[in-house]
This record gives sequence, C-alpha cells and structure tokens, in this order.
Amino acid sequence: MHRSKEQPLDRSITSSPQPASPSPSGSTGSSDFLQLNVADALPGGRADWLARELRRAIADGRLPVGSRLPATRTLAADLRVSRGVVTEAYQRLTEDGQLAGRGRGGTIVVAAPVTVATPGTSTTATRPTTASTPSTPPYPSAPIPPHPFTAPPGPEIFDELRAAPARIDLSPGVPDLAAFPRAAWLRAERAVLADLPAAGMGYGDPRGTPALRQAVAHWLARNRGIRVDPDEVLIVAGTSQALGLIAQVLHRDGDPAIAVEDPGSLGVRQHLQYWQVATPPIPVDDGGLCVDALRASGARAVLLTPAHQFPTGVVLGGHRRRDLMHWASVGGLIVEDDYDAEHRYDRAPVPALRSLLPDQVCYVGSVSKLLAPALRVGWLLAPGRYRKALADAKRFADLGNSALPQLVLARLMESGELERRLRLLRRRHRRRRDAMIAAIGAHLPGATVHGAAAGLHLTITFDQAGTAPSDTDLAAAALARGVKLHPLSWHRQRPGRPGLVLGYAARTPGAITEGVALLAEALTNWT
Repeated sequence: MHRSKEQPLDRSITSSPQPASPSPSGSTGSSDFLQLNVADALPGGRADWLARELRRAIADGRLPVGSRLPATRTLAADLRVSRGVVTEAYQRLTEDGQLAGRGRGGTIVVAAPVTVATPGTSTTATRPTTASTPSTPPYPSAPIPPHPFTAPPGPEIFDELRAAPARIDLSPGVPDLAAFPRAAWLRAERAVLADLPAAGMGYGDPRGTPALRQAVAHWLARNRGIRVDPDEVLIVAGTSQALGLIAQVLHRDGDPAIAVEDPGSLGVRQHLQYWQVATPPIPVDDGGLCVDALRASGARAVLLTPAHQFPTGVVLGGHRRRDLMHWASVGGLIVEDDYDAEHRYDRAPVPALRSLLPDQVCYVGSVSKLLAPALRVGWLLAPGRYRKALADAKRFADLGNSALPQLVLARLMESGELERRLRLLRRRHRRRRDAMIAAIGAHLPGATVHGAAAGLHLTITFDQAGTAPSDTDLAAAALARGVKLHPLSWHRQRPGRPGLVLGYAARTPGAITEGVALLAEALTNWT
C-alpha cells in the first residue's frame, strides 16, 4: 500500500535488511515480536491478520502506550512477507488513532482501548493517552453522562460527544486528521521563519496578514469562481467565529433574526443563538431551501449551505437560486457557508452565490475540513457596507489570528500544495464513501441514503417511523456498541423522519463497514 511521505513509519532503523523474498513451499515466517506466526493468517488476509494481532496486543497490555513497534522492513523480513503487508497493518492502526509515526523515533503506540461500562452493557473504545502519563487524560473534561442522548442537546453537547468513548467514530464533520501534511507544513514553516523579519513577530493587521488574504483571494478565484480583492478578505478563527461576528453586527444593526435551513446544523444554530439572534427554521426539500417559506418568514437575513446542504446533501437548484437572488436583491442578506464545496465526487462544481451576487452575500469558508479544525483559520467576504463593522468586531475579539500559521498556510496555498492535497483526499474520500454506501446496502437495506455526491458524510433516513426507535435511542444503542454518530433530530427544529448522520472521512473502509454492521445490529435488536 502506498504511504504518503507525511507519515513515515520506519526511518528510525539503523540497519536495512533486504525485503524477504517469498518463502519456499512449506516454510513460514515467525517473529519474536509478540510471538507472531504468519501461518496463523488466512491466504490473502495477512494484513488483516497482522492488524488484528496488533490491536489485540494493544488491548491486553502487551503493547502499552509508548511502545515502539519494529520497523516495517525488519518485521516483514522476520515474517517472510512483503513489506507492504506490514505497512498496510500499521497504516490501519494509524488511521484508527492507535499508532503514530514519529519520524526517526519510529512507530509508537499512542492510544489503547478502555472498557467503559454502561447500564446493561459494556463497550470497548480507543481513548488517547500519552506515553509519559498513560493514566491521565490529555485534556480535562467534565464527567461523562451514560451517553449524550439522554436529554435535548445543550451548549456542551459536542464536547460531551467527543469525550464519549467509541471504537469507531462516524461523527460527521471530522476530517482525516491522521493525514495532516506534517512534512509539508514543517517545510513551509521553516521557509517562513527563515524569511520573516523581526517586525513580523509583532502585532499585525487584525484583518489578517496580507500574504494570506492574497492567497485566499487567489484560491477562491481558482477553485470557486469568486473574484475578490485581497483587501476585502477578513481572516477569522474558523467558520464559527465568522458567524459570531456576523451575528453581532446584524444584531447591532437591528436585525434580531437570521433564518436557517431545517434540517440544518445544530452547531451553527447554537453559535447564532449565543449572540441573541433568533433562528427561524426554513424547510429544505430536494431542491434546497424553500425560498417561498423564507419570504413568508419575514426574515431579512438567511444562512444556508447551497453547494452541499448540511445534513441532507442537496444542492440548491437553479430555479431556487434565481428566486433566492431576487429575494436578496430587494433588501435581503445571504450568509453563504460554503460547506464541503471542494469535496465533490459525482457532480460538477456548483458556483458560489458570492460569485453571482457579491453585494448581497457574506461568504464564509475555512480549511477545517481540508487540513484540520485545530488550525482555526477561515475567511469572510462581506458586502462593502459591513466590512468596517466586521473588521472592528474581529479587532476587539482577539486582535487578529496568530500570524505564523497564516503565513505557513499562505505558502501552501500559493505553492499548489493545497490543490495536490485536495486531489489526494477526493480519491481517498470517494473510496470511503463507496464503502459506506455498500455497507448500508448490505446491512441496512431499509434505509434511504442522502447526499452521496459530495461532502464528508451521508445521511440515512428510515421510512418505518411508526415501528423504528427514535433516532436518539438508535444513536445511544450504537454508542453502546462502540459506534459514534449523530441523530438527525439534533439538526431539526421541526418534526421529521428519524435518521442518522454518518461521517466517513476519518475512518478506513474496513472500520466503516464494521461500524455500519454494528449499527444494523443495534437496530435489529431494537425491533
């Protein structure tokens, strides 16, 4: 299996045995490491066997957190298998979050499963720990309730869900964090530091560094058809801050409401409501946001995800786009969250609304799904009448984003590294999406799949609403079996069909298939 240069596994080896040639008939390989014997593997299933043995050793403590694994070349020679078998097994556990490549430090165990008991059952889940303090969680957290689905979701619901142990995390909105381009980021950071004058370490423009604002303008022109001057770009700490700034400015201007899609993102709704902005629900159907309902609501601003609606995955149709732009042209404001626009597989790109009606659209984007949410970098393009107020709100919020990550990101954008990464991720995500669709077809034949043409998640709904459990009960039953996901009802303000929202970007095809099978088991046992 091909391994990207960003995640070396065995640069720490001091000697380099030659890759083993195929073993002669009747001869099998074994290793002192974990007393592995390749004769125990099924024909054609050696990578599966090795990954399973490594997981078992981590779970039972033979490989505690902090342990270093043999170099892939060394273990392959011991077992008389191709190096690709070992690399594939290591890669699977890396993507599961149990191993990590440390460059010259080799491949290290970084997380081990823990058993968490809940009433009537027990689950095994992978919880990250550190080698120096294996019994101490890496971050403080509030006590975890039996599961996050016992009550309507509150402000801390996503923190609670992240903290809930699960072996297979299918939460939507989670990118493949194991694939972060560490080596490319380090190269760009070294280059930035080598060129950065001392003055660059001081306070800067709260709107963002000129280099990143220019890089974002170029990126949007190339990838989203948006022509914008760098001076019009406001760099923010992700989409969430952009929405908070917009809510503050509109509220001060006397607009106490921003209409939102229904179903639509619970997290987005919570951010707006925190700033005392009402969020009247506007129904979404197969054509996207229902503009007639928006018009009837009386709202003067609307937030939507037209390129890939969350969570249904529908695209705002041409007729609806024209109707929405007509609504905006007579005094309405569109807040366009360009959610998942780059992650498309089976359809042509959808033009951004901002490219068609710049004077009536606040456009929001980020690199949270393309790189990592931990970077906290996004951008906001606003009509001229709002620019100064938004820049002031950003200034008094935090004086601007950290400059160094901005400069590194600008270098990656301008060098073409980000486009190369996007092409790689599209291929990987397509394979994982296909695995999830196949697993749903095999294990949940009564479910309807929505939003498969783009994005990082699928939504499934169930027709038998009278006999099926509530989606929160089903999510709780899945979590008890070690699978984490979102109930669709979290993202609704009005009643609707039960459903689940399943992310696939951060999991391997094998883990996805297993997770869907466990979900089907939960549903079968319920009914």
